[in-house]
Order: sequence, then structure tokens, then C-alpha cells
Amino acid sequence: MAIISVRDVSKDYLLGKTHVHALRGVSLDVEKGEFLSIAGPSGSGKTTLLNLIGCVDTPSAGTVTVDGHDTSRLSERALTGLRLHRIGFIFQSFNLVAVLDVYQNVEFPLLLQGGLTTRARRERVDGLLEAVGIRDHARHRPSELSGGQRQRVAVARALVTRPALVLADEPTANLDSQTGANIIDLMKELNQRDGTTFVFSTHDPKVMSHASAIVRIADGAVAGREPAPAQPAGARA
Repeated sequence: MAIISVRDVSKDYLLGKTHVHALRGVSLDVEKGEFLSIAGPSGSGKTTLLNLIGCVDTPSAGTVTVDGHDTSRLSERALTGLRLHRIGFIFQSFNLVAVLDVYQNVEFPLLLQGGLTTRARRERVDGLLEAVGIRDHARHRPSELSGGQRQRVAVARALVTRPALVLADEPTANLDSQTGANIIDLMKELNQRDGTTFVFSTHDPKVMSHASAIVRIADGAVAGREPAPAQPAGARA
């Protein structure tokens, strides 16, 4: 069953007097439990597509259905609820809250959701901070962290609600190879253990090798879909 269905979607922007066609008639299905990579050069439309699926932008034409909901038919409140309860988003620009420390940034979505005790929230946040290797910086603010450390906080925040769908825009772009491998391993573990669906954009062939399939985008259109290349035994991202 598809958790994402994109049908003939276009997205246009007006930059000054220039009309930019970011996406052109894109159609795509993502099944529940997939670990899907969206690949393409900078400016090809990868981030725009993730933003539409993640309900942080709306298409100029076509339909985007997420978790059974046609997003164009949802109210702002319903869209907010879908993002909060069903979707985790790892933004390329991190989007951390500057006045909150690392622990508070990761805990924040759980506070918005409600329902967990203080102890349950602490156990979940601490476990993820440990998993992404940032627990020693729990009381630091984003301005005190490197780009790679902020990326790890963003990953932990996206995963803390245990969403059905995680969208990741270049999740390893700011990380050294070892940390990037650890992040991909964590995502893959959640995918296999909990059936969490992951859709991530990347330039990195090593990261693509972990995907169940690769969708290639060029000039705002889907250029093809293919199985991921076989990964050599013992290889890591």
C-alpha cells in the first residue's frame, strides 16, 4: 500500500520577473516500509518534492496524497496534525530552535504531541541523543555546535516521535563519513525494525547503495526509477 502518492505534480515559482519550473508533471508512489533515495543534481527539484510530500509547501498543479490524505483538501490544522503525528523531516538547513538547547530541541515535538510522561520523554530523547552521538552536548545551544553536530540533532528530532514516514534532505551532507554511516545505519534499523518509511535525497553513491530503490530526477521531472546497486559485503556509507 502506498504511503505517498504524487500525481502529475508541478511546482512553479516567480523569482522577480523569472518564472521557475521547479517540478514538471512528477508522478511517484512510495510503498509503506520503503527506504527510497531521490537522486539528482543540485537544482533538479529534490528538495521541492520533499517539501511537497512533507506538507511544508503546496503544488501549483497535481495532487499529493500522504498516509491516505489528499493534502490539498486538508485544513491548516489538519496539515499541522499530519506533520506532527505522522511525518519526521530532516531539513538540510537544520531548522533548530536557537533559544533551546539540544535536549529541548529534540524533546519539543513530544511536548507538542503530548501523552508521554516526563520520564518517558527523557528516556526517548536520551536514547536518540546517544544513538546519534550527541548526548555529551545535550545542554548546548545550536550556535555552540558544528554543522555536523546540528545535523545529528536534526536527525534525532525527526525520529523522536517515531513517525510512520521520515523525509530527509541530504541527511549526511554535513557529516564525516563515519558519522554519516552511523546515521544511515540508525535509519535503516528503524526501517527494518519498525517498518518506518524513509525517503531521502542524496548526491552520495554510498548512501544510495543502502536504498531499496532510487528515483532519479533531472530538470524537475522523474528521469527513472531503478533498484539500488548491490552493496559490497561489509561496505558502509
